[in-house]
Amino acid sequence: MADLSKYRNIGIFAHVDAGKTTTTERILKLTGKIHKTGEVHDGESTTDFMEQEAERGITIQSAAVTCEWKGHRLNVIDTPGHVDFTVEVYRSLKVLDGGIGVFCGSGGVEPQSETNWRYANESEVARVIFVNKLDRMGADFYRVVGQVENVLAANPLVMTLPIGIEDEFCGVVDVLSKKAYVWDDTGLPENYEVQDVPADMVDKVEEYHEMLIETAVEQDDDLMEAYMEGEMPSVEQIKACIRKGTRELAFFPTYCGSAFKNKGVQLVLDAVVDYLPAPTEVDPQPLTDPETGEPTGEVATVDADEPLKALAFKIMDDRFGALTFIRIYSGRMKKGDTVLNSATGKTERIGRMVEMQADDRNEISEAQAGDIIAVVGMKNVQTGHTLCDPKNECTLEAMIFPDPVISIAVAPKDKGGNEKMGIAIGKMVAEDPSFQVETDEDSGETILKGMGELHLDIKVDILKRTYGVDLIVGQPQVAYRETITQEIEDSYTHKKQSGGSGQFGKIDYRIKPGEPNSGYTFSSSVVGGNVPKEFWPAVEKGFKMMMDEGVLAGFPVLDVEVELFDGGFHAVDSSAIAFEIAAKGAFRQSIPKAGPQLLEPVMKVDVFTPEDNVGDVIGDLNRRRGMIKDQEAGATGVRIKGEVPLSEMFGYIGHLRTITSGRGQFSMEFSHYAPCPANVADAVIAAEKEKKAAK
Repeated sequence: MADLSKYRNIGIFAHVDAGKTTTTERILKLTGKIHKTGEVHDGESTTDFMEQEAERGITIQSAAVTCEWKGHRLNVIDTPGHVDFTVEVYRSLKVLDGGIGVFCGSGGVEPQSETNWRYANESEVARVIFVNKLDRMGADFYRVVGQVENVLAANPLVMTLPIGIEDEFCGVVDVLSKKAYVWDDTGLPENYEVQDVPADMVDKVEEYHEMLIETAVEQDDDLMEAYMEGEMPSVEQIKACIRKGTRELAFFPTYCGSAFKNKGVQLVLDAVVDYLPAPTEVDPQPLTDPETGEPTGEVATVDADEPLKALAFKIMDDRFGALTFIRIYSGRMKKGDTVLNSATGKTERIGRMVEMQADDRNEISEAQAGDIIAVVGMKNVQTGHTLCDPKNECTLEAMIFPDPVISIAVAPKDKGGNEKMGIAIGKMVAEDPSFQVETDEDSGETILKGMGELHLDIKVDILKRTYGVDLIVGQPQVAYRETITQEIEDSYTHKKQSGGSGQFGKIDYRIKPGEPNSGYTFSSSVVGGNVPKEFWPAVEKGFKMMMDEGVLAGFPVLDVEVELFDGGFHAVDSSAIAFEIAAKGAFRQSIPKAGPQLLEPVMKVDVFTPEDNVGDVIGDLNRRRGMIKDQEAGATGVRIKGEVPLSEMFGYIGHLRTITSGRGQFSMEFSHYAPCPANVADAVIAAEKEKKAAK
């Protein structure tokens, strides 16, 4: 039986290019898991093992690694920073107990760090902060600490201060022990000396030491009183306070260094062991009702002697077969066990269980509460499914994934590729819940849907390389929606008489625009039994089925409220089917009169540009029908935040690079649906009609 207090399940998350993967590499090197560190820019890092990751120098899927530090077992997950893959970050945070937020010393708090930080706040994950890349031009540790306070509204507790900056950066001062850790020029992480604080930093270290202790003792009233009376707490007491405050998200211990140059990473690992929570110290996962998804009030206690409760949080297909990543919350899982999948109601037998080392794996025969492992060859398990003891059925809180906003039509280049493509896409959809596929019934085309251009680009690339399917790719399509703008009261009667029993259903109803993002809501205020209660669900179902295809251009209809207030029925001829058909006819009759309107997805866009190009970038965003919300100057350029319709953003990265001589960057994520201007709506409707006519 392992000691759970010696476990740490942590994730590393940050903006693209802040150095997450490099930090993970250094952790593996320091913990003795790898002997030669691979570099991201050489395409050789351990956790980026997909070809696409090595080439682009970005992380696409989260990878899990297990290692040991000072007698503690660390399960580390390296997550992607790119906005198109936030689903990976989201699902990793769900199963982690703590995290390391990495920020770039010169870039500071960047757009994606904000999104990931928000996710981590929602998941209530305790974090330590690592300000990386202090050896870079323009790096400024104190500025980044200020941004953490102002932009993220978080409370950084500064634990180390940098010695020197940019080229001169040679080590860090530990504020708590007032000792300097100085590395030599060999670049090896273990070659450092513990020295006294440099003379020119003594006052600064004193100032931060005092701030550190004052913040820490707030966690313990007795210590605080003693400190007020001039009694200095011991290092052990301060550490206990920092641990408590970190766990309760009162503050975030903040470290600095350069992962690439091997400086300062040991102290971050010590912080993970000292301050981040063990599995038993985190609020246990709530159990939910499988029908409604509401919490039942029970929880999955982290204890190896309880019945098994585990969550499948990721599925990955590799050369050994399908791998299902599982976080075990309570109980034990042994090779050969039979477990119940509460989502499908079917049982599965546990075959091979492995502990992950990114691309390598070690076979294990049993795992227990607190472990993150992978199981080979599970058949019907999907992301978010709960695995439990067949005698004690339960459902853990599920994961929620964002809807895709962009789609492309694809077809295999050669005729025989259809079946191969179908199998490959099936595997990819199981791996990534934010990637969806459907077949257009009229044209028979396969439509891929995703979170952004890069997302779909990489999916097409994986199909080509990993599965050998060459595709012809159509133009990207925007996921438009439709809604109505006026309230309307109307009546519809469906009757059909042709020998034997007929069909009869009459409904009087109001249709009105709903609240933004409310979807479709139905209510009934019929009194006196004019439409018997048992037929109400049929009316609701009839309207709901029609909401999938609007009257303007056939896009799904959003934000509509339907109220049934009167009607009529026939004792013999009325049936649920008759009322369902009446509702469908009512939709076709009334929606065109209710001021139908086209909605388009609007993206939250965050552009980073050198100062000289600010005017051009803003002008260009305005031409793309963008609304500029905010701009702020940083040390190396300006960040412009705005909202722009997705349809105007295709190919934007190429254009931005042209304007800014290759120095601009941007990220975007879905914000909301907004009405289309008339000229845009007319063009979209005309294009859809043409498509239908061509078929």
